[in-house]
Amino acid sequence: MTDPNPTPTPPAQSPRNRSAIWALIGVFMGFSLPTLACLGFFFLFIIGLSAAGGGQASASVPAVPIHVSGPLTGPAVAIIEVSGPIVSGRAPTFSDTAIAASDDVVDVINWTVQDPDVEAILLVVNSPGGSVVASDIIYNELKNVQKPIVVLFGETAASGGYYISMAGDYILANPNSLTGSIGVISTFPNAEELLEKVGVEMNVVISGEAKDFGSLYREMTPEELAYWQALIDETYASFVQIVAEGRGLSEEEVRALADGRVYTGRKALELGLIDALGYEQDAINKAATLGLISGTPRVIRYATSGGLLSALGGIANPPDTSAFALLERLLTPKMELLWVP
Repeated sequence: MTDPNPTPTPPAQSPRNRSAIWALIGVFMGFSLPTLACLGFFFLFIIGLSAAGGGQASASVPAVPIHVSGPLTGPAVAIIEVSGPIVSGRAPTFSDTAIAASDDVVDVINWTVQDPDVEAILLVVNSPGGSVVASDIIYNELKNVQKPIVVLFGETAASGGYYISMAGDYILANPNSLTGSIGVISTFPNAEELLEKVGVEMNVVISGEAKDFGSLYREMTPEELAYWQALIDETYASFVQIVAEGRGLSEEEVRALADGRVYTGRKALELGLIDALGYEQDAINKAATLGLISGTPRVIRYATSGGLLSALGGIANPPDTSAFALLERLLTPKMELLWVP
């Protein structure tokens, strides 16, 4: 009996269609396999760096020139930018926030020192300051440089930003730059009343009376405040001495200005805290003059990144941005050369 509704037989694919499909698959595989192989090698390399460095990028690598202008060859002025809060260590590789990390800045300083074409350095500072230790590391690295250093202030060169500038041979500022804020600050949060309101009581066991100094859970005693004030005064005295040496002023003259306030570039010039008002080209010209460069200098602008190896290390070991880590950084007692508007 004949089926009244026979199922149609699908048309057979022609050999030409099958060949085209296999050709497309072959092209896709030809492109994707090398790419996948490179990605695999890339991540294996990152893992190897992480294991070799104990979780840290340990190799110091060349700084990265991000812009070169002027003659193709010949003596040069190197521009090093110190932008953002000054912190210890290295900045996260992929960050949308400017951070002046001491290890990154030191790498760039060393690279400019080793470059035989660099005859002078222009340090562009745009920072409210930050870590006392990081500021001091950058300052001392600059003090050891045997090439002339001109400093140019951007929007802000306050506290730690002014501290590192004292290593310069000549300082210029925009008339409207904010600078100064010569002083030291510490912040100790006290959540004792808040904890009482929510019914939380903290039991703290310590080995000595100063072990829980600066605790979040209680108010500081007068003796503790006096103790920390002495540490602040010690660091402040060092800051004053560095400014006095850098600006050729007496310590008494510096202390009269160093009450934490900021000054405009115009006022800073009047007070002897800087040498001149000017702009980037003025600073480049001054650096070229101090570096004994005749004619138009080559200008090399460096980025304060760690280079490829540091970047890979940053991928393999991203910074801890968890809430606990951020809270820990916030609550850890520390002294800072920081302007807090």
